[in-house]
Amino acid sequence: MQFALDPEIIDFAGSIDSLLAKSDMPAVIRAWAAGDTAPGTAAWGRVAETGAAALLVDEASGGAGATAVEAVAALEVLGRHAVPGPVVETVMVAPRIAAALGGDSDAGDVAGEIAGGALASVAAPGVSPFAPDPHVTRYLWAVSDDEVFAAEAGETRRSVDRARTVTAPTAGARAAAVSTTDLINHGALGTAAQLQGLGQAMLTMSVDYAKQRKQYGKLIGEYQALKHQLAEVAIALEMARPLLWAGALAIAENPGDPDAAVRDVSAARVAVADAAYLSARTALQIHGAIGYTLEHDLGLWLTKTRALQTAWGTQSYHRGRVLDSLRVGSAASADAAGAAR
Repeated sequence: MQFALDPEIIDFAGSIDSLLAKSDMPAVIRAWAAGDTAPGTAAWGRVAETGAAALLVDEASGGAGATAVEAVAALEVLGRHAVPGPVVETVMVAPRIAAALGGDSDAGDVAGEIAGGALASVAAPGVSPFAPDPHVTRYLWAVSDDEVFAAEAGETRRSVDRARTVTAPTAGARAAAVSTTDLINHGALGTAAQLQGLGQAMLTMSVDYAKQRKQYGKLIGEYQALKHQLAEVAIALEMARPLLWAGALAIAENPGDPDAAVRDVSAARVAVADAAYLSARTALQIHGAIGYTLEHDLGLWLTKTRALQTAWGTQSYHRGRVLDSLRVGSAASADAAGAAR
Protein backbone atom coordinates (compact mmCIF):
# COMPACT_ATOMS: atom_id res chain seq x y z
CA MET A 1 0.00 0.00 0.00
CA GLN A 2 1.27 3.45 -0.90
CA PHE A 3 0.40 6.35 1.35
CA ALA A 4 0.78 9.87 0.03
CA LEU A 5 -0.66 13.14 1.24
CA ASP A 6 -3.10 14.98 -1.01
CA PRO A 7 -1.44 17.90 -2.82
CA GLU A 8 -3.90 20.23 -1.07
CA ILE A 9 -2.57 19.17 2.34
CA ILE A 10 1.02 19.62 1.22
CA ASP A 11 0.23 23.09 -0.12
CA PHE A 12 -1.60 24.00 3.09
CA ALA A 13 1.35 22.96 5.25
CA GLY A 14 3.68 24.79 2.90
CA SER A 15 1.70 28.01 3.28
CA ILE A 16 2.04 27.84 7.06
CA ASP A 17 5.75 27.09 6.72
CA SER A 18 6.28 30.12 4.45
CA LEU A 19 4.36 32.37 6.81
CA LEU A 20 6.37 31.31 9.86
CA ALA A 21 9.68 31.48 8.00
CA LYS A 22 9.07 35.22 7.64
CA SER A 23 8.11 35.73 11.29
CA ASP A 24 11.55 35.62 12.98
CA MET A 25 10.39 32.91 15.37
CA PRO A 26 13.55 32.91 17.55
CA ALA A 27 12.86 36.56 18.43
CA VAL A 28 9.17 35.76 19.02
CA ILE A 29 10.07 32.86 21.32
CA ARG A 30 12.58 34.91 23.30
CA ALA A 31 10.02 37.69 23.74
CA TRP A 32 7.47 35.14 25.00
CA ALA A 33 10.03 33.79 27.46
CA ALA A 34 10.64 37.34 28.71
CA GLY A 35 6.92 37.85 29.36
CA ASP A 36 5.99 39.69 26.16
CA THR A 37 3.48 37.39 24.48
CA ALA A 38 2.21 39.99 21.98
CA PRO A 39 4.52 38.94 19.09
CA GLY A 40 3.65 35.30 19.72
CA THR A 41 -0.11 35.80 19.83
CA ALA A 42 0.16 37.97 16.70
CA ALA A 43 2.03 35.14 14.94
CA TRP A 44 -0.63 32.69 16.10
CA GLY A 45 -3.31 35.03 14.74
CA ARG A 46 -1.68 34.89 11.31
CA VAL A 47 -1.50 31.10 11.54
CA ALA A 48 -5.19 30.98 12.49
CA GLU A 49 -6.02 33.03 9.40
CA THR A 50 -4.70 30.15 7.27
CA GLY A 51 -7.42 27.94 8.78
CA ALA A 52 -5.12 25.88 11.01
CA ALA A 53 -7.14 26.59 14.16
CA ALA A 54 -10.39 25.62 12.43
CA LEU A 55 -9.30 22.25 11.05
CA LEU A 56 -11.15 20.00 13.52
CA VAL A 57 -14.08 22.37 14.11
CA ASP A 58 -17.32 21.33 12.40
CA GLU A 59 -18.30 23.23 9.27
CA ALA A 60 -21.62 24.16 10.90
CA SER A 61 -19.64 26.05 13.55
CA GLY A 62 -17.45 27.88 11.06
CA GLY A 63 -14.66 25.32 10.88
CA ALA A 64 -13.12 23.25 8.12
CA GLY A 65 -14.50 19.88 9.20
CA ALA A 66 -11.13 18.30 8.36
CA THR A 67 -9.52 15.21 9.89
CA ALA A 68 -6.55 14.45 12.10
CA VAL A 69 -4.43 13.98 8.98
CA GLU A 70 -4.66 17.66 8.07
CA ALA A 71 -4.16 18.66 11.70
CA VAL A 72 -0.98 16.58 11.98
CA ALA A 73 0.40 18.18 8.82
CA ALA A 74 -0.18 21.64 10.31
CA LEU A 75 1.18 20.80 13.75
CA GLU A 76 4.37 19.31 12.36
CA VAL A 77 5.09 22.67 10.71
CA LEU A 78 4.26 24.52 13.94
CA GLY A 79 6.68 22.22 15.74
CA ARG A 80 9.38 22.78 13.15
CA HIS A 81 9.23 26.49 13.93
CA ALA A 82 8.85 25.91 17.71
CA VAL A 83 5.76 28.15 17.84
CA PRO A 84 5.05 29.03 21.51
CA GLY A 85 1.69 28.69 23.22
CA PRO A 86 -0.86 25.89 23.71
CA VAL A 87 -1.08 25.02 20.03
CA VAL A 88 -1.82 21.30 20.49
CA GLU A 89 -4.57 21.99 23.01
CA THR A 90 -6.08 24.62 20.71
CA VAL A 91 -5.85 22.75 17.41
CA MET A 92 -6.45 19.16 18.54
CA VAL A 93 -8.23 19.06 21.90
CA ALA A 94 -10.38 22.19 22.16
CA PRO A 95 -12.47 21.36 19.05
CA ARG A 96 -13.35 17.98 20.57
CA ILE A 97 -14.49 19.68 23.77
CA ALA A 98 -16.45 22.25 21.77
CA ALA A 99 -18.19 19.39 19.95
CA ALA A 100 -19.08 17.80 23.30
CA LEU A 101 -20.73 21.07 24.31
CA GLY A 102 -23.23 20.59 21.50
CA GLY A 103 -26.28 20.71 23.77
CA ASP A 104 -25.18 23.97 25.39
CA SER A 105 -26.60 27.21 24.01
CA ASP A 106 -23.09 28.72 24.00
CA ALA A 107 -21.47 25.75 22.25
CA GLY A 108 -21.58 27.40 18.85
CA ASP A 109 -19.79 30.44 20.25
CA VAL A 110 -17.04 28.25 21.75
CA ALA A 111 -16.46 26.34 18.53
CA GLY A 112 -16.62 29.51 16.49
CA GLU A 113 -14.11 31.31 18.69
CA ILE A 114 -11.72 28.37 18.56
CA ALA A 115 -12.03 28.31 14.77
CA GLY A 116 -11.30 32.02 14.73
CA GLY A 117 -8.05 31.62 16.65
CA ALA A 118 -9.00 31.88 20.34
CA LEU A 119 -6.41 29.96 22.35
CA ALA A 120 -7.43 27.20 24.76
CA SER A 121 -5.58 25.10 27.30
CA VAL A 122 -6.51 21.73 28.78
CA ALA A 123 -5.26 19.52 31.60
CA ALA A 124 -6.09 15.86 32.15
CA PRO A 125 -5.05 14.96 35.72
CA GLY A 126 -3.30 11.62 35.91
CA VAL A 127 -2.07 11.81 32.32
CA SER A 128 -1.31 15.43 31.49
CA PRO A 129 -1.86 17.27 34.79
CA PHE A 130 -0.52 20.67 33.74
CA ALA A 131 -2.27 23.05 31.38
CA PRO A 132 0.21 25.11 29.34
CA ASP A 133 0.23 28.89 29.09
CA PRO A 134 -3.10 29.65 30.81
CA HIS A 135 -2.35 33.40 30.83
CA VAL A 136 -2.92 33.70 27.06
CA THR A 137 -5.99 31.49 26.71
CA ARG A 138 -9.66 32.28 26.22
CA TYR A 139 -10.68 28.89 27.59
CA LEU A 140 -9.20 26.69 30.31
CA TRP A 141 -10.58 23.21 30.94
CA ALA A 142 -9.84 20.21 33.13
CA VAL A 143 -10.80 16.69 32.03
CA SER A 144 -11.44 13.77 34.36
CA ASP A 145 -13.48 10.55 34.27
CA ASP A 146 -15.13 11.32 30.93
CA GLU A 147 -16.23 14.78 32.01
CA VAL A 148 -14.88 18.22 31.19
CA PHE A 149 -14.97 21.09 33.66
CA ALA A 150 -14.42 24.80 33.30
CA ALA A 151 -11.28 25.50 35.29
CA GLU A 152 -9.37 28.23 37.06
CA ALA A 153 -5.61 28.55 36.81
CA GLY A 154 -3.66 27.60 39.89
CA GLU A 155 -0.09 28.50 40.72
CA THR A 156 1.90 29.25 37.58
CA ARG A 157 5.09 27.25 37.21
CA ARG A 158 8.06 27.64 34.91
CA SER A 159 8.85 24.85 32.51
CA VAL A 160 12.27 23.69 31.34
CA ASP A 161 11.17 25.48 28.18
CA ARG A 162 11.56 29.15 29.13
CA ALA A 163 8.82 30.08 26.64
CA ARG A 164 6.27 27.90 28.41
CA THR A 165 4.47 28.18 31.71
CA VAL A 166 2.13 25.57 33.16
CA THR A 167 -0.50 25.34 35.85
CA ALA A 168 -2.39 22.59 37.63
CA PRO A 169 -5.90 24.05 37.18
CA THR A 170 -8.72 23.81 39.70
CA ALA A 171 -11.85 22.26 38.22
CA GLY A 172 -15.03 24.30 38.50
CA ALA A 173 -18.47 23.72 37.03
CA ARG A 174 -19.08 20.62 34.94
CA ALA A 175 -19.33 21.59 31.27
CA ALA A 176 -20.09 18.38 29.37
CA ALA A 177 -19.56 14.65 29.05
CA VAL A 178 -16.56 13.73 26.94
CA SER A 179 -14.48 10.70 26.09
CA THR A 180 -11.24 11.10 28.02
CA THR A 181 -9.66 8.49 25.74
CA ASP A 182 -10.58 10.56 22.71
CA LEU A 183 -9.05 13.72 24.16
CA ILE A 184 -5.87 11.90 25.18
CA ASN A 185 -5.60 10.45 21.67
CA HIS A 186 -5.87 13.88 20.12
CA GLY A 187 -3.50 15.50 22.60
CA ALA A 188 -0.90 12.74 22.28
CA LEU A 189 -1.03 12.68 18.49
CA GLY A 190 -0.77 16.46 18.28
CA THR A 191 2.23 16.42 20.61
CA ALA A 192 3.85 13.73 18.47
CA ALA A 193 3.37 15.90 15.37
CA GLN A 194 4.99 18.84 17.15
CA LEU A 195 7.92 16.66 18.22
CA GLN A 196 8.36 15.35 14.69
CA GLY A 197 8.74 18.92 13.46
CA LEU A 198 11.11 19.83 16.28
CA GLY A 199 13.26 16.78 15.61
CA GLN A 200 13.47 17.55 11.90
CA ALA A 201 14.40 21.18 12.58
CA MET A 202 17.22 20.18 14.95
CA LEU A 203 18.53 17.67 12.41
CA THR A 204 18.65 20.43 9.80
CA MET A 205 20.48 22.73 12.24
CA SER A 206 23.00 19.98 13.00
CA VAL A 207 23.69 19.21 9.35
CA ASP A 208 24.13 22.90 8.53
CA TYR A 209 26.48 23.41 11.47
CA ALA A 210 28.51 20.33 10.57
CA LYS A 211 29.06 21.81 7.11
CA GLN A 212 30.43 25.06 8.56
CA ARG A 213 32.33 24.20 11.75
CA LYS A 214 35.99 23.33 11.35
CA GLN A 215 38.14 21.44 13.81
CA TYR A 216 41.82 20.69 13.25
CA GLY A 217 41.50 22.30 9.82
CA LYS A 218 38.72 19.98 8.71
CA LEU A 219 34.94 20.38 8.55
CA ILE A 220 33.44 18.29 11.36
CA GLY A 221 30.84 16.98 8.92
CA GLU A 222 33.62 15.07 7.17
CA TYR A 223 34.23 12.86 10.21
CA GLN A 224 32.68 9.43 9.77
CA ALA A 225 31.44 9.22 13.35
CA LEU A 226 29.39 12.40 13.00
CA LYS A 227 27.98 11.23 9.67
CA HIS A 228 26.78 8.05 11.37
CA GLN A 229 25.17 9.99 14.23
CA LEU A 230 23.28 12.26 11.85
CA ALA A 231 22.22 9.27 9.75
CA GLU A 232 20.83 7.55 12.84
CA VAL A 233 18.73 10.62 13.63
CA ALA A 234 17.46 10.85 10.06
CA ILE A 235 16.53 7.16 10.07
CA ALA A 236 14.78 7.42 13.45
CA LEU A 237 12.68 10.37 12.30
CA GLU A 238 11.77 8.73 8.99
CA MET A 239 10.87 5.44 10.69
CA ALA A 240 8.62 7.31 13.11
CA ARG A 241 6.80 9.24 10.40
CA PRO A 242 4.66 6.32 9.08
CA LEU A 243 3.53 5.63 12.65
CA LEU A 244 2.51 9.28 12.99
CA TRP A 245 0.34 9.08 9.89
CA ALA A 246 -1.05 5.72 11.02
CA GLY A 247 -2.16 7.36 14.27
CA ALA A 248 -3.81 10.19 12.33
CA LEU A 249 -5.63 7.72 10.07
CA ALA A 250 -6.73 5.64 13.06
CA ILE A 251 -8.43 8.68 14.57
CA ALA A 252 -9.87 9.82 11.23
CA GLU A 253 -11.30 6.39 10.39
CA ASN A 254 -12.77 5.67 13.84
CA PRO A 255 -14.47 8.93 14.86
CA GLY A 256 -16.93 7.21 17.19
CA ASP A 257 -14.57 4.61 18.63
CA PRO A 258 -11.53 6.19 20.28
CA ASP A 259 -10.46 2.84 21.76
CA ALA A 260 -9.76 1.61 18.23
CA ALA A 261 -7.14 4.32 17.77
CA VAL A 262 -5.31 3.88 21.08
CA ARG A 263 -2.58 1.50 19.89
CA ASP A 264 -1.68 3.44 16.75
CA VAL A 265 -1.70 6.81 18.51
CA SER A 266 0.41 5.68 21.45
CA ALA A 267 2.85 3.81 19.20
CA ALA A 268 3.32 7.01 17.21
CA ARG A 269 3.77 9.07 20.37
CA VAL A 270 6.51 6.74 21.66
CA ALA A 271 8.40 6.45 18.38
CA VAL A 272 8.33 10.15 17.55
CA ALA A 273 9.25 11.29 21.06
CA ASP A 274 12.22 8.92 21.10
CA ALA A 275 13.37 10.11 17.68
CA ALA A 276 13.02 13.79 18.63
CA TYR A 277 14.95 13.23 21.85
CA LEU A 278 17.72 11.50 19.90
CA SER A 279 17.79 14.45 17.51
CA ALA A 280 18.09 16.85 20.46
CA ARG A 281 20.95 14.92 22.10
CA THR A 282 22.82 14.60 18.81
CA ALA A 283 22.34 18.28 18.00
CA LEU A 284 23.75 19.29 21.36
CA GLN A 285 26.75 17.02 20.94
CA ILE A 286 27.51 18.30 17.44
CA HIS A 287 27.15 21.95 18.39
CA GLY A 288 29.26 21.50 21.49
CA ALA A 289 29.37 24.12 24.22
CA ILE A 290 27.69 26.76 22.05
CA GLY A 291 24.54 24.66 22.13
CA TYR A 292 24.21 25.28 25.87
CA THR A 293 24.14 29.05 25.55
CA LEU A 294 20.99 31.15 25.72
CA GLU A 295 22.19 33.15 22.75
CA HIS A 296 22.13 30.22 20.34
CA ASP A 297 18.78 29.37 18.73
CA LEU A 298 19.30 25.64 19.18
CA GLY A 299 18.44 25.92 22.87
CA LEU A 300 14.93 27.10 22.04
CA TRP A 301 14.25 23.85 20.18
CA LEU A 302 16.10 21.67 22.69
CA THR A 303 14.12 22.84 25.71
CA LYS A 304 10.77 22.63 23.94
CA THR A 305 11.55 19.07 22.92
CA ARG A 306 12.41 18.21 26.52
CA ALA A 307 9.24 19.83 27.84
CA LEU A 308 6.99 17.96 25.41
CA GLN A 309 8.43 14.56 26.33
CA THR A 310 5.83 14.28 29.11
CA ALA A 311 2.98 16.31 27.59
CA TRP A 312 -0.19 14.26 27.13
CA GLY A 313 1.34 11.18 28.67
CA THR A 314 4.82 9.92 29.47
CA GLN A 315 6.64 7.37 27.35
CA SER A 316 5.92 4.63 29.90
CA TYR A 317 2.22 5.57 29.93
CA HIS A 318 1.95 5.22 26.16
CA ARG A 319 3.97 2.02 26.07
CA GLY A 320 1.48 0.69 28.61
CA ARG A 321 -1.43 1.66 26.37
CA VAL A 322 0.14 -0.20 23.46
CA LEU A 323 0.73 -3.28 25.61
CA ASP A 324 -2.81 -3.23 26.99
CA SER A 325 -4.31 -2.95 23.51
CA LEU A 326 -2.24 -5.92 22.36
CA ARG A 327 -3.43 -7.96 25.32
CA VAL A 328 -7.04 -7.10 24.59
CA GLY A 329 -6.55 -8.01 20.95
CA SER A 330 -4.94 -11.34 21.87
CA ALA A 331 -7.75 -12.17 24.29
CA ALA A 332 -10.37 -11.36 21.66
CA SER A 333 -8.61 -13.56 19.11
CA ALA A 334 -8.43 -16.41 21.60
CA ASP A 335 -12.14 -16.09 22.37
CA ALA A 336 -12.97 -16.08 18.67
CA ALA A 337 -10.84 -19.17 18.08
CA GLY A 338 -12.53 -20.95 20.98
CA ALA A 339 -15.98 -20.12 19.64
CA ALA A 340 -14.99 -21.42 16.20
CA ARG A 341 -14.15 -24.80 17.67
